[in-house]
Amino acid sequence: MKHTLADVIEIGLDHEPPRPASTELRTLFREEGVGARKQATRQGLWTAVAVYLLFSVTDVLLVPDVAALTIAARFAISVVALFFLEFQFRLNATADSIDCTAAAAIVVAYAGWLYPAMMTADTESISYYMVFGAIFMMSVNLFFSFQFRLSLFASITILLIFFAAVLSFPPAEASYRLAFGTFNLSCFVFTSYVNWKLNRERYKVFLNAVEARIQHKEASERGKALLRLSHTDSLTGLDNRRAVDQKLRDHWSDWQRRGTSFAAILIDVDFFKKYNDYYGHQEGDRCLVLVANALKDSIEPYNGCIGRYGGEEFIVLARLQASEQAAELAEAIRDNVERLALPHQQRRDGVSIVTVSVGAAFTRNQTSSKLERLIHEADRALYSAKASGRNCARLFDPSDPHTSDESENIAALLKIAVDQKLVSMVYQPIRNVASGEIDAVEALMRLRMLDGTSVPPSLFIPIAERTGAILDLGRWAIRTVCREILADESVPVVSVNVSPIQLKSPGFAASVAAILGETGIAGGRLALEITEGLEMEMHSDVRRCISDLKTLGVRIWLDDFGTGFAGLSWLRLIDFDTVKIDRSFLHDCDTQKGKSMLRDIIGLVRNRGHKILVEGVETEEQMALMRQFRIDQVQGFHVGRPTPAESLRLTKTVKVRPTRA
Repeated sequence: MKHTLADVIEIGLDHEPPRPASTELRTLFREEGVGARKQATRQGLWTAVAVYLLFSVTDVLLVPDVAALTIAARFAISVVALFFLEFQFRLNATADSIDCTAAAAIVVAYAGWLYPAMMTADTESISYYMVFGAIFMMSVNLFFSFQFRLSLFASITILLIFFAAVLSFPPAEASYRLAFGTFNLSCFVFTSYVNWKLNRERYKVFLNAVEARIQHKEASERGKALLRLSHTDSLTGLDNRRAVDQKLRDHWSDWQRRGTSFAAILIDVDFFKKYNDYYGHQEGDRCLVLVANALKDSIEPYNGCIGRYGGEEFIVLARLQASEQAAELAEAIRDNVERLALPHQQRRDGVSIVTVSVGAAFTRNQTSSKLERLIHEADRALYSAKASGRNCARLFDPSDPHTSDESENIAALLKIAVDQKLVSMVYQPIRNVASGEIDAVEALMRLRMLDGTSVPPSLFIPIAERTGAILDLGRWAIRTVCREILADESVPVVSVNVSPIQLKSPGFAASVAAILGETGIAGGRLALEITEGLEMEMHSDVRRCISDLKTLGVRIWLDDFGTGFAGLSWLRLIDFDTVKIDRSFLHDCDTQKGKSMLRDIIGLVRNRGHKILVEGVETEEQMALMRQFRIDQVQGFHVGRPTPAESLRLTKTVKVRPTRA
């Protein structure tokens, strides 16, 4: 049976160790420290016997005529008592039975001494000497740690023996019997009360100890549960990235020290964003759970471990003997997920079920000290699998040209792009439909290699976002458009695309304000485009950043409206200056259904009061349709291609003539 983190929470955090009932506590109390109790009684009886024998001296001094009898009785009783005690220890008797033996020994010791002592002719001495009988009563109540009932029974027996002796003492007067009887009775009451209090205190100490143990156990179990939670993915119940990274370090350490080879395998669910957008987040979560279970089944024969590495990506670690086994496991993983046959109708690659792309890397060079290198090789193999059409598994091969480290080269290039002037800006006009004037331009970033080869934005922008280089590139882009275009008032407004990483970065709005102040550009001439198609949470930091930017006068545009899942929510939360409708809706206007869809979207945005810009206008027919729909602004090859700043200044006055409907 497979558990998710919800089960772990219920079992680990909400579950408390059961507390024993009252009867169980009493039983536990009696059984608590049985060995210590037995040893304490043993030592106590040996000590009591020693003291008992030492009192033979007082027998000689006070009752010399019967001293031989009393001393003989003392030694006989002591030997028998110790014999039975040690015999019980050898038989491993219970603590209660050993306590009973000790209590009986004290009672017999008192009676065994008192009887011969009363045979003395010195009645005056024995009349005073009898008071020492209270010592025996004190012993069972205070010297030993007997249970209260046993101590009480022994004390009553000793008290009755004393009263029997006093009553049978011929010369005793009534005042003597009253005085000594009252004394012994008082000793009985006092020592019994103290014994009762001591037993209660011992029980309270025991209860406190039990409660402390329970609380310690609760804290320990909660700590273990929290540790499991901190290392467990909340959705799938697999190890999370933190736990996987630790296991990865352990595997790497074993590989470096003992040569225990292993494989790292990255798995990515193909077209998961489309699945999530179409079927909903709940079904998306269910899909990930089912895929996770299939992966666990795949690695079970290999005794590997699996974790969720983030989003729809998983990682498998398995100790294997050869790279062929790694390739075999990667293919088994791919095949197991395909066998699930989970419907995925939104794919456009001819496959209608959920599949995964798998990239594997196997430890090759034990002298290598870079753990990250292995993961990087698995990532490159995964990239190769995706480039090969997805739903396939690839094992990293350093000799295969298709796994060349292009992304690493581009990442390195981005670090020097600004200093080496490898990055530049081009500008695509945005025209007013009614007047044909250029209302604004969109700034587009371009990158070239050191040899002059162009790198498409679709390739270097994701790498820049992943490596964090987008932060420096973004600041450079804003500063460049302010100096190249806005400084000489070539166009009224320039729009610049911003990444979610930039909006989430602390101080982004302040850096924009600094650039505007440095270049002397009014905030209203700069527009920042947020791509609606990006899966970016509209959390408080982003909204606060946008609010700060609007305070500067910077215009906020919503780009690619209609391609993502959060567009309507964004229209409700943010007062955009312009909404750019994605080109796909215009290109679908060849059909009546597509045209109706575009009309509905335009109506929705217009009712919100936003200015409307449609992208992808490439023909005069499409331009005529924009006039028919009374669109505010358009952008596309028909009204202007991306061009450098110098060329833009020469063509900024060119208009698109309005035509009659």
